[in-house]
Amino acid sequence: MSSQPLRLAVVIGSVRESRFGPVVTRWFAEQARLHGRFDVDVIDLADADLPLALPPVPPAMDPDMPRPAGMADLTRRLGEADAVVVVTPDYNRSFPASLKAAIDWHYTEWQAKPVGFVGYSGASGGLLAIEQLKQVFGELHAHTVRDYVSFPRYYLLFDEEGNLKDPDEHATAAKVMLDELDWWGSVLRDARRDRPYATR
Repeated sequence: MSSQPLRLAVVIGSVRESRFGPVVTRWFAEQARLHGRFDVDVIDLADADLPLALPPVPPAMDPDMPRPAGMADLTRRLGEADAVVVVTPDYNRSFPASLKAAIDWHYTEWQAKPVGFVGYSGASGGLLAIEQLKQVFGELHAHTVRDYVSFPRYYLLFDEEGNLKDPDEHATAAKVMLDELDWWGSVLRDARRDRPYATR
């Protein structure tokens, strides 16, 4: 495997006003940088033009289809990533519509790449959203890693400055997931370089 750092896209999945996602993302992005194997690119879906109305031809059939100009930066950065981490809340026992739109507007950008998850919500810690996202990304030929980071009752875990009050347990969980992303990301990056990934 190559010793070159992996390009890790960390996606803030919620665009809701007063969302907590950026706080969780800042913490996780710092864990990824401290890991030492990743060049971290934080992608905020609130900065992208994400129409909920999808194009008439699915991206699986036309990967280079025209997209809104405001989506170009998102598409490029997802395409350049070697691995992805999605930061998501639970909304009504599922994940945000903004995240589904970002996923469905793309196809090849996800293929043969590892995807990890950081969840936060009241009781479940985002696990309901994560379980559904694993099914969605499996359909897109991504590899979802087993381990995740979860923040149940996140509003009790972070202080007013956005710092975790007791970080050790979550830092350990982040390290486990990042190790998995490092292994799968390196293997799949090398494989994509040797042979283009084909689904048919």
